[in-house]
Amino acid sequence: MQKWVCTVCGYVYDSAEGDSQAGVAPGTAFADLPEDWVCPVCGVGKDVFEQEN
Repeated sequence: MQKWVCTVCGYVYDSAEGDSQAGVAPGTAFADLPEDWVCPVCGVGKDVFEQEN
C-alpha cells in the first residue's frame, strides 16, 4: 500500500488505513479518493500531496 504526505502539514495518508473521519475505507488508493477529499489536519486538497518514497 502506498503513502502520500501533505506538503503543508506533514499528514500521511496511508491507503492501508484509509480515512475513517471522511468515511474512506481501508484499502482505498489515493487516486480513488473523491476529488473533494481534503487533508483532515489542515484542509488542503489532494493536489498538494506527494507520494512517499
